[in-house]
Amino acid sequence: MFNKIKEECGVYGIYSKAPKEELIGQVCVGLSALQHRGEESCGVAINEDGILHFHKDVGLVSEVFTKEVQNSMPEGKMAIGHVRYSTTGVSKKENAQPMVVRHKKGNLAVVHNGNLTNAVEIKKELEEQGAIFTTTSDTEIICHVIVRERLKTGSIEDAVKNTMKIIKGAYSLLILSPQKMIAVRDPQGFRPLCMGHRGEDIVFASESCALDVTGATFDRDIEPGEVVTITNNEIVSDKFMPNEKKGLCIFEYIYFARPDSTIDGINVHIIREQVGRCLAKQAPVDADIVAGVPDSGNDAALGYSKESKIPYDIVFVKNKYIGRTFIQNSQNKRKKLISLKLNPLHHTVKGKKIVLVDDSIVRGNTLTKIIKTLKDAGAKEVHIRIASPAFVDVCYFGTDIDKKENLIANNRTVEEIRQMIGADSLEYMNLDSLKEIAKDCKVKGFCDGCFTGKYPIEVPKNIDKDKFEKLQF
Repeated sequence: MFNKIKEECGVYGIYSKAPKEELIGQVCVGLSALQHRGEESCGVAINEDGILHFHKDVGLVSEVFTKEVQNSMPEGKMAIGHVRYSTTGVSKKENAQPMVVRHKKGNLAVVHNGNLTNAVEIKKELEEQGAIFTTTSDTEIICHVIVRERLKTGSIEDAVKNTMKIIKGAYSLLILSPQKMIAVRDPQGFRPLCMGHRGEDIVFASESCALDVTGATFDRDIEPGEVVTITNNEIVSDKFMPNEKKGLCIFEYIYFARPDSTIDGINVHIIREQVGRCLAKQAPVDADIVAGVPDSGNDAALGYSKESKIPYDIVFVKNKYIGRTFIQNSQNKRKKLISLKLNPLHHTVKGKKIVLVDDSIVRGNTLTKIIKTLKDAGAKEVHIRIASPAFVDVCYFGTDIDKKENLIANNRTVEEIRQMIGADSLEYMNLDSLKEIAKDCKVKGFCDGCFTGKYPIEVPKNIDKDKFEKLQF
């Protein structure tokens, strides 16, 4: 929604034993299930007998992959797809993925979820060696490194492993070569990636919900530091860099992922409901109803209601047909669109004391408007409960928190924030409690740097979202 944290991208891929005409359709359905991870652009690459065909553009999956476009795509055995929100590089067609390149030893297509922390240094090195870049996305840097390493090695998977030793940060990758499909997850496991099967087909996706909607069965998560290669219908797994410090982004459970997804062994809906229950114990309040800010606050609000015994209700009707409102380029436009997208149920809120649960507060502008809307509709009190700790620092691994000064919690107390947004009370989720709730996660370790300023790996300084647009070498 508006002024929410945005996450960079979702990926989907399929490997089939035999060429299929409907391959493009299945990928598009999978990408549609991942649309929440990126609404700016999308694309698909299909391997037809070693030749890579691709189509990509700015827009939603339904807008870019019309029936005519799908009918124009060839059949094939392998395909990968991508939905994008830009956290590195501006929003334009050139930055849409897959990145497809042709080099001395063949073709290569890459889709990427995440963000590199040493992209600036690698790009400078490559340019000094004569490399030419056509995008401002760090995914193109990954392609360059893979190709360079491929010229030194005997296989594409060895080139990928060499690349993993060079690049740093968050990367869940799907890669197509003329003969192989490769799935890669970075050693920290910042971003999710899973695999499943549909009959004899092998399927990869950022979230398990994309397997469900395409009729695939979830098998397992790709482990941090793992490289899975499929060739000649055989699956080879290499846990190439398994001993690194782990750092799954804990905000995947709070906001990014769909509630019907299971990530690293934990169902997202269950986690969010447990967070709501914990909030009810941590920050009780005398109220008439509990409600969530649609849609990301609903699961935690349900948990708060169950634990507190305060009735759960709906206080907003969400218009789902407004479109990609968070891309609006001015705050005034976003404020107007809030009114269009969320309309209060006057009869529900009038005279009521409301506990309103949301996933986070970023800049505070949206929640300020939402609280005012409820009070204008007759709400007696609005008590805000946030299902995450306060954002106080920058994210370097694939979300768009790039400047501390843009965060409402930067150098402000909870009471100061409460007054700014106009709430009757405000409480955040306790970080230690959040980690305890997610303790059964298979990735033993979380990245919570945006809440603490402490990161699993070394991070750069003074690098913002459009770093490649501004650099001059």
